[in-house]
Amino acid sequence: MRKISWMSLVLLVFWVSCEDPPKVQEPSTQPEVVVGSAEELRGITAKKIIWEKDGGRMVAIPASDTIKPFWMDATEVTLGQFKKFLKSSGYKPAEPIDWDDVSEGSPSDKHPMIYVTWHDATAYTKWAGKRLPTEEEWEWAARGGLIDKEYSWGDVYRGSLARNYANYYGTGGEDIWKKAAPVGSFKPNEYGLFDVSGNVWEWCQDWYSREQEDKVLRGGDWSDRIGTLRVGFRNNYAPVSGNAFYGFRCVVDLP
Repeated sequence: MRKISWMSLVLLVFWVSCEDPPKVQEPSTQPEVVVGSAEELRGITAKKIIWEKDGGRMVAIPASDTIKPFWMDATEVTLGQFKKFLKSSGYKPAEPIDWDDVSEGSPSDKHPMIYVTWHDATAYTKWAGKRLPTEEEWEWAARGGLIDKEYSWGDVYRGSLARNYANYYGTGGEDIWKKAAPVGSFKPNEYGLFDVSGNVWEWCQDWYSREQEDKVLRGGDWSDRIGTLRVGFRNNYAPVSGNAFYGFRCVVDLP
């Protein structure tokens, strides 16, 4: 085998150095779209935005046969967001919030706000320029485009798959929390919504029945068995009451 001379080696190094360097994938620097009102949603092509008033991230939900397209909070309203609302709005709940009770179930500003009544949640939405979802809107969004499936991730109700998407009774896999988890700790559904299954129940606009005594809640919570996390499962509670298992998220109509 013929040896390569030192001159040939120099020429080879020079040739390699003159080639174009390999391209490095640059991280995305596209700024997030901040929106201050529903009117500003006109012409927006992004599928995700930040709502300026409360800093919440929202995702676009497509229309169904009976529902117009709308925007929905990607996560449940957090403790930090609700504190901001109370501070800037001056709103006083009918029953003072016991923050010791709140912190026991939701210990940080990134956890979902709990111990909120339906009226407290509604007051927040008005301050933020949003509203609570209807029960039909909530279910359509929670399904994430999946048709005739039991859960927001499909039909599998045992094992690690469910634990990848939801915080519910017990622990295992990705679910390491014995109570509420920080919002967005699990995989989102196909529309980009986090925690529509488990973590905390979410208030909806609707009355539970024609008697108009209780309001609807959907989604299940961290203490529930998996069966209550079914997308079609309904819960009800008096709108003047709240507890450690109930929170909410908001929606915005397209203009």
